[in-house]
Amino acid sequence: MLRRAATITCKDLKLSVSGGQGLVQAVLLGLLLIFLFSLSKPLGGQITAQAAGAIFWLASAFGLVLVFNDLFAIEEANGSRIGILSSPAPIHCVWIGKGVAGLCLLLVSQLVFLPATIAFLGQTVYGPWWLLWTTLLGADIGLVVIGALLGALSQGQAARESLLSVIVFPLLLPVLLSGITLFGMCFFPEVADGYDSWLGLIFAFDALFAGAGLFLFPFVYSGEE
Repeated sequence: MLRRAATITCKDLKLSVSGGQGLVQAVLLGLLLIFLFSLSKPLGGQITAQAAGAIFWLASAFGLVLVFNDLFAIEEANGSRIGILSSPAPIHCVWIGKGVAGLCLLLVSQLVFLPATIAFLGQTVYGPWWLLWTTLLGADIGLVVIGALLGALSQGQAARESLLSVIVFPLLLPVLLSGITLFGMCFFPEVADGYDSWLGLIFAFDALFAGAGLFLFPFVYSGEE
């Protein structure tokens, strides 16, 4: 199953990068959001560390929607979803493959968002660096688990493409709140306590929705057929 999921991941990454729509749109929208929020910086002052973390994760969440809309639109545009459903490969391969592809694309976009957050919002990463990268990876896993599940729900009809953005944000609130708080700690010059409980919330969120995705994705992805 993992080999077939890797095949789907490679296929989606190749088509997404060659087409460039989802990734480019996500990066451009995220940079635009970061730049626009930087204009709200008070004269002679600076945006707080907590606000900078919120702007970073807001850009990431909007990028997530664009990335997964593009990933699931690949099969819809070519009419190949029925072929995938008819193949002997388990449906879970699609969820895992698209989740890994979405994770790669989201990380690439965030490698642009993080320097932009530091430059435009006047932030400095005081560390610890391990907390920054653990938060980034853990929260991203939660984002793509939800994105890969609900991205399938938003496909099938053009009028339903906006469903992903409507449904996904309320579900992402726990992981987004944790990511914002932990990034605020990393941008703040004084060492803060209590990060372990926020990390625990992120990993509990990942485990809960990973299990839900494994159970629900076959019904969601094949529901239209």
